[in-house]
Amino acid sequence: MAKLKITLKRSTNKCLKNQKATVKALGLRKIGSSVEQNDSPQIRGMIKTVSHLVSVEEI
Repeated sequence: MAKLKITLKRSTNKCLKNQKATVKALGLRKIGSSVEQNDSPQIRGMIKTVSHLVSVEEI
C-alpha cells in the first residue's frame, strides 16, 4: 500500500474549527511537522479539507 508524507506548512490560527480538528486528526502539531499515513480515500478527503495548509508527497 502506498504511503503519503504529509507536512504542515501554514498555521491553523485563523482556520475553521473543522480544519483545526482535521489537522489534529492527521497527527500534525507544529508548523514543519510531518507524518506518514497510508494512502486511503479517508486520508485523501482529510488532505483535501486542509490542502491550503499542508504539502503532500508520495513515498
